[in-house]
Amino acid sequence: MKAARKTADGRFEITEVEEPQLAADDWVKARVRMAGICGTDLRHWEKAEEELHCCIMGHELAGEVVEVGPAVDRVAVGDRVLIESVLGCGHCEWCRVQQYNRCPDLYPTRRASVARAYAEYVVGPQHKFHPLPDSVGYDDASLLDTYAVALHAQHLSGLTIGARVAIIGAGPIGLGQLMLAKASGAKVMIVDKLPHALALAERLGADRIVHADEEDIEAAIRAMSDDRGADIVFECAGGTSMPDTLPLATRLVRRGGKVVIVGGFDDGPIAIPLEWQRIQMSEITLIPSASFAFHDIHAEQLEVLDLLTRGVLKTQQLITHRFPLDRINEAFETAQDRRRTQAIFVGLEV
Repeated sequence: MKAARKTADGRFEITEVEEPQLAADDWVKARVRMAGICGTDLRHWEKAEEELHCCIMGHELAGEVVEVGPAVDRVAVGDRVLIESVLGCGHCEWCRVQQYNRCPDLYPTRRASVARAYAEYVVGPQHKFHPLPDSVGYDDASLLDTYAVALHAQHLSGLTIGARVAIIGAGPIGLGQLMLAKASGAKVMIVDKLPHALALAERLGADRIVHADEEDIEAAIRAMSDDRGADIVFECAGGTSMPDTLPLATRLVRRGGKVVIVGGFDDGPIAIPLEWQRIQMSEITLIPSASFAFHDIHAEQLEVLDLLTRGVLKTQQLITHRFPLDRINEAFETAQDRRRTQAIFVGLEV
């Protein structure tokens, strides 16, 4: 099959590799139709990382079932499916209670099967393949990993109706966070540096948009919250922005409020100075949020699929670019240079 593999310099090469095979009776093989490029993928772009050399990447995907094992009863050949790529080992204490996003072997496990979106075929256990309603396209479904991340963060936050919320970052996760918060009755301010992203946030219902380079962000949240600060701040930028955005989040939140850390970090120790005395004296809660799994008895991936089907979440407004897999390097360049390209969500048609 055709696949995009990581090169020694962190880009991609298109090559032929062996098709994956079903590893158990309850496994499924699907033909990938659409795969997204997310912030995690971009953090590895053009970085020389020996552990990823020759790997097939990508974890936001949807496709069509082409083969099933004899014990499969959830899907059938020909079904259009959302493919969930958060796959734990299945045996540890966390997996046993459906907290598989916390599995110690999460990344090695998922990269061996379902998190190989930049290729023609993927395989995995049947419980990670979710049938799509006719109204949901492959491109729509490829955004649902992102929205499930945002939903998991909202569940952790305890957000309730009427909350004053600030969101830092108007990429796909931040915009998903915005739609979910608005659907829950919150009043929402969103912060970014890119005018096209803020314009989209306004169209999606933001009560206040703030250009980080042109406005006083702290004054804006005080004006929206009776001078208290936000009840909840979602940090959705992550990456190289985190040394600036995490301290900002702690300044935007009110006393007794919550900061939810949604954006990702790079590997290894990272020193980010914070005003710890003020945080402690104000009893501000810092909540790390990692990917998604279950909320009570509900799979968060299926919850966002339901919300999309009911029109609560929007997708087409976010999909700004589509590329064939053969042009994956161009697609990554487009997603990386958002200011020039005005990209929001970039999809690869596999």
